[in-house]
Amino acid sequence: MFLSVFDMFKIGIGPSSSHTMGPMVAAARFLEKIRVADYSVRGFKGSLHGSLAFTGVGHATDRAVILGLAGFRPETYDAEAAEATLERIGSEKQVEPEGLPALAFDPEKDLVFDYDRALPGHANAMILMATDDQGDVILQETYYSVGGGFVLTEEELARGKDSDDGPPVPYPFKTAAEMLAMAEASGLSIAQMKRANELSRGTHAALDAGIARIWEVMDACIDRGLAGGGILPGGLNVRRRAGGIHGALLAERGTNLAPPHTINDWMSVYAMAVNEENAAGGQVVTAPTNGAAGVVPATIRYWLDHVPGATRSKVPEFLLTAAAIGGLVKYNASISGAEAGCQAEVGSASAMAAAGFCAVMGGTPEQIENAAEIALEHHLGMTCDPVRGLVQVPCIERNGLGAIKAVSAASLSLRGDGQHLVPLDACIETMRQVGADMAEKYKETSLGGLAVNVPNC
Repeated sequence: MFLSVFDMFKIGIGPSSSHTMGPMVAAARFLEKIRVADYSVRGFKGSLHGSLAFTGVGHATDRAVILGLAGFRPETYDAEAAEATLERIGSEKQVEPEGLPALAFDPEKDLVFDYDRALPGHANAMILMATDDQGDVILQETYYSVGGGFVLTEEELARGKDSDDGPPVPYPFKTAAEMLAMAEASGLSIAQMKRANELSRGTHAALDAGIARIWEVMDACIDRGLAGGGILPGGLNVRRRAGGIHGALLAERGTNLAPPHTINDWMSVYAMAVNEENAAGGQVVTAPTNGAAGVVPATIRYWLDHVPGATRSKVPEFLLTAAAIGGLVKYNASISGAEAGCQAEVGSASAMAAAGFCAVMGGTPEQIENAAEIALEHHLGMTCDPVRGLVQVPCIERNGLGAIKAVSAASLSLRGDGQHLVPLDACIETMRQVGADMAEKYKETSLGGLAVNVPNC
């Protein structure tokens, strides 16, 4: 089993990897299908199902599909150009993707939010259709956005194409037990095994540059969030708080008045900065999803800014270790809130951050596995219940607490020798089972939990 570090950490846009980035990617893939098809396509239609329908407006799913059909992609997204394109499509009722003629598409009529019909493959489902001159459907594809920006067609999902088609890798661990056994046999760390796997598919230069770019975008996102202010979009009138909290923390420095637990506020404010940027539709990195994008960068920033001896040269070790753990969770359970609740998003992110932090603090593979297990275990059962379908409440603060748990989990594991009762594999399987048993109203539909008990205006 191989999931690249660049699969787990994707540069994209907010507010959601599964509801914004995924649908945009799906639309881009549909354009590719149209470009090679032997059909005279004249227009598009589409429908959103399951969680994509119920929380699609709050997650900007409709905008993502429209822009995707117009040729936009998350990794090269230009906000100013996107707004101009949306305005033009709204007035002209057509899209003009590169390499294709102008195609009829009226978003108000041709993109349907289907609240009644869920599709069997995944809670995040969409159908895209190409039409002829008469408006009849001549080509159709079903896409599932399975979390973290990953998109599968109905056929791909049915045959289990969810990870890897490439050549064999030297350390193909599918479970944490296999990972630890390979580490012991090879004498390598988890990050070193992950690096070897990555290098079997690419060059040293590309890997190093790509990882550096991931951290650059993460770090810049924190800084933008700390400098931001005002009200987040969507109608809940949620104030951006990271900047104000950060200013207060800076003012307290050196006064000998701040209590020791204030360090938790530093971790939280870094995470909140990222997730406020995400909620505003800014550039973020899936880690492993947009809704959980703040946990890993906040933990890295805490380590760099507050832990003696921390150095940027070890950030790749952190990210490679975190990616290895995230790959195990995705392969054996889920990173999708629509599939397994927020335990699959912030829980997975906290486990990844705990593992990465433990690694750069000198932890053994056994201690790293223990850290990931502790962090994930204490997110089990967490629901995904965004108020008004927006990735704001409780999502923003939840990332801060995820970072705090990650650091605490790593610290606990480093106090031991890596021997512990609950294996990470058992915890991941438990998370999968809890997600399967969880009522659908608690899985990113905004039909239960906080979403129905907090006023939506």
